[in-house]
Amino acid sequence: MTAHSLTAALRVASEQQPFPSSPMGSEPWFVLYVKPRHEKNVCRILRGKGYEEFLPLYGHRTSSRVTDLPLFPGYVFCRFDAANRLPVMSVPGVFSIVSIAGNPAPVEPTEIAALQLVISSGLDRAPWPALASGTPVTVTRGPLEGISGVVIRSKTSTRMLVSVALLHRSVSVEVERNWLSDNLPEVASGYGPDTARLG
Repeated sequence: MTAHSLTAALRVASEQQPFPSSPMGSEPWFVLYVKPRHEKNVCRILRGKGYEEFLPLYGHRTSSRVTDLPLFPGYVFCRFDAANRLPVMSVPGVFSIVSIAGNPAPVEPTEIAALQLVISSGLDRAPWPALASGTPVTVTRGPLEGISGVVIRSKTSTRMLVSVALLHRSVSVEVERNWLSDNLPEVASGYGPDTARLG
């Protein structure tokens, strides 16, 4: 993603989905590993403490209802100073901070901006339990303009995979073919969220 695209994605995400202002707003984003099915409660407590949190959701449909579930079950994104993380770690339901070599690992800002744009777009989305594999394509128009991801085809639609490298997982979001750059490479087909598996 170019600097111009990142600026556009951050601007659109901010306009379309306001997030709570916070004195920690300039801090990096980290991923909290939390108690399963307690993600929303953890976010509520973090927000009450003045932290900027982000829980990407999707609508899980059954025959009788639609339930908002986390796109990354067991994880919550939060902005804070890693050197002063005790107030975050003391939140009930927070187990740990996703780390590398024992050190809290920040999430790439472009990945957060892309996720926020996917959520604010209101487009159909679903978990994809693996990193995207293939040639990234940039969205040049439409509600996801400025973000990049790997394009796949299902039986009925074209979808883009937006990944979070730290979690080795992605989000599948439905896109229109005419939103994509003209130099679209050959895309994978015959895959879907239910057939993807972690390697």
